[in-house]
Amino acid sequence: MADPRISKFADILVQHSARVKPGDRVLIEATTAAEPLVRELYIKILEKGGHPVPLLQLPDMFFPGHEDLLIMKGNDAQLDFVPPLQKLAYDNFESRIRIHSSTNTRSQSNMDSSRSQRRGKASGVITAAQMQRGATGIFKWVTTLYPTEAYAQEAGMSLSEYEDFVFNAVHAHEETPIKFWKQVEQDQQKAVDFMKGKNQVILRGPNVDLTLSVKGRTFMNSFGTYNMPDGEIYTGPVEDSVNGWVKFTYPAIFNSVAVEGAELTFSSGRVSQAKAEKNEDYLLKMLESDAGSRYLGEFAIGTNFDINTFTGQILFDEKIGGSFHMALGAGYPETGSKNKSAIHWDMICDMRKDSEILVDGELLYKDGKFVFGK
Repeated sequence: MADPRISKFADILVQHSARVKPGDRVLIEATTAAEPLVRELYIKILEKGGHPVPLLQLPDMFFPGHEDLLIMKGNDAQLDFVPPLQKLAYDNFESRIRIHSSTNTRSQSNMDSSRSQRRGKASGVITAAQMQRGATGIFKWVTTLYPTEAYAQEAGMSLSEYEDFVFNAVHAHEETPIKFWKQVEQDQQKAVDFMKGKNQVILRGPNVDLTLSVKGRTFMNSFGTYNMPDGEIYTGPVEDSVNGWVKFTYPAIFNSVAVEGAELTFSSGRVSQAKAEKNEDYLLKMLESDAGSRYLGEFAIGTNFDINTFTGQILFDEKIGGSFHMALGAGYPETGSKNKSAIHWDMICDMRKDSEILVDGELLYKDGKFVFGK
C-alpha cells in the first residue's frame, strides 16, 4: 500500500511551493529512487492543468554540477558542456521541482575537486537563470528531498525513522499542511518587518564575532516556496561590509564533501583567512572557484524547531531553529545581493547558548530565539 504521506507531500509541492497554474510547464528533476513522489507529482500537476516534464536520471547522473559519472569520466570539453535540456527549461519554463534522491551521499568524497569545480562553472549559467528568473517570480522553483537509505544512514536513522523525520518536517502527516505553512509565513513576517530599513547586524557568541551591513537589502520570508521543508528569513549582506570571525559548529557539506570545523575570517567582505579541522584543502580550493566565492551571498536565521537534529542534508540543517547560516558565493537578486559565483555553499552555526544578534544596537535574537519587541 502506498504511503498516503507521499500524496500529501505532492499536494504541498504542487499547490503551495510551485503554485502550479493551468498551462505551466513544470520540470521535475529527480533520480529513479524518487519514483513514488515523481508519480504523484505528475498526477497532481495534470490535475492543476499544468504540463509535467519529468527528467529522471540514475542517482550518479543527476542535476547539473552533481553528475558523478561525468565528473569522473568526462574530458575537459564534456565537463564544460552546458546541459541543453535543463538550460532550455530554466530559461523558459514556469516552474521546476527538484527532488534530491541520492543513493550514495559520499559519492564525490574522493573526486578531484578541480574537476568538480570545472563542472560547477559550466553549470553556473543554469543556476544564474534560476536565481534571476526566480527573483522576478516568473520561474517558480522549489527544491526538496525524498527519503532514501543513503540519507537515513547519513542521519544515523533507520529508513522508517528517516521517512517519519522527512514527512514530519514538511508536515505531510497533518490534515491541512498548507495551512501550517501559511501560519509560518505570518509568524516570520514579524521579523522580516522588523528588519526593514535596518543597517548594522552584530553576531556574538562562543563561535562568532561578526559584523555586517544589510543597508538597502531586503529580508525574505522563506515559508516553503523555494525549499520544502522550510523555516528561515534571509538576505544578501552588503558585499564589502562583513568583518570578523566565525567557526561553523556543523560540518559544511558541498558536493558530498564534509568540511568539519571550518573557520573563516572576513575583512571588508572577503574571506581573508580560512582553516578547517577536516578537508581544509577542499575548503581552500572552493574559495578559489571565482571572483565571488570568497564573498557572502546570503545571511540567514533558521526558525524551524521541528528540525532539531543535524542530518547532513543542508536542505534540512540550515533551517534548524536556533541557528544562523551564511552562504559563500552566489546571492539571491531579490534580496539586493550583487554577488555572483558558480558556488552557493551554506554553512551553519548554532546560536542556542550564550549568543545574541544585535541590529542597529537593538537586541533581535538571544540564545536561539527572537526577542525583539519584548
